[in-house]
Amino acid sequence: MLRSLEYSYWLTLALAVPTAGFLIRLFIIQHDCGHGNFFKSRRVRDWVGRAIGTLLLTPYDYWRKAHAYHHAHSGDLDFRGFGDVDTITVDEYYALTRLQRFQYRIYRHPLVLFGVGPAYQFLIKHRYPTDAPREWTQAWRSVWWTNVAIAGVVAVMWLTIGIENFLLVQLPVTLIGSTLGVWMFYVQHQFEETYWHWHDGWDYYDASLLGSSYLVLPAPLQWITGNIGVHHVHHMSARIPNYKLQQAHDENEEFHVVTKVRFRDTLKLINLSLWDEENQQLIRFRDLKKLRKAA
Repeated sequence: MLRSLEYSYWLTLALAVPTAGFLIRLFIIQHDCGHGNFFKSRRVRDWVGRAIGTLLLTPYDYWRKAHAYHHAHSGDLDFRGFGDVDTITVDEYYALTRLQRFQYRIYRHPLVLFGVGPAYQFLIKHRYPTDAPREWTQAWRSVWWTNVAIAGVVAVMWLTIGIENFLLVQLPVTLIGSTLGVWMFYVQHQFEETYWHWHDGWDYYDASLLGSSYLVLPAPLQWITGNIGVHHVHHMSARIPNYKLQQAHDENEEFHVVTKVRFRDTLKLINLSLWDEENQQLIRFRDLKKLRKAA
């Protein structure tokens, strides 16, 4: 990609797209290491995960801890706001002040969710994740050492190819990759007939099977995303490695009741913002008028 700067920056940006795809592939390997997959040795898994985390601007041990929380509480209304996309109920929305409603609408706007949000998550929040409790000693150690490693990589690039060339290549790859990653995470849980319940009525099996989608992708995209679109199987058993997720889905009929989401359907999902408890579905802000009329 560095050579492409000698010809046209448009060529650099075009090459950034497939390069970002391979970053997602690396993320899936890191993701599997965090779940105890991919390598038999935990020591190997952890160090591979940390090395990849440096390339992805993601402190591995912090991410592993936060992601485990997501798996343990996905779809549980009593355990929101950590490792997921912030989602509130219709009643909670009506209880907000006008300013708070405005803030939530801004947060759920697609330009924020898939533009500002991913950039903030990977470039800023991962440098100092304020949501991590202080007792997460290993996670915080991972944050600091990842920051040191990233600083080292930047210093080497500065001395060898120049900071401007480095940023012209690295920034678009990072921004495109982070946006695609957040988009995938979003459509895997944020669809109309997803699953949300208060803890007393929450069930892990239902949350995994009904609260996770099956993102159907063309074979090349499924490979580069490590089959993570077969997300219901992954949530049912996170110890299944990415290269066996499709096989697990195909061979077990109980997985076939999952909600399938195709690439062309994903644009319909990006404006879903509120959980309607009465009708058990995610709705758009504009659907509130229909609810008020029905009431």
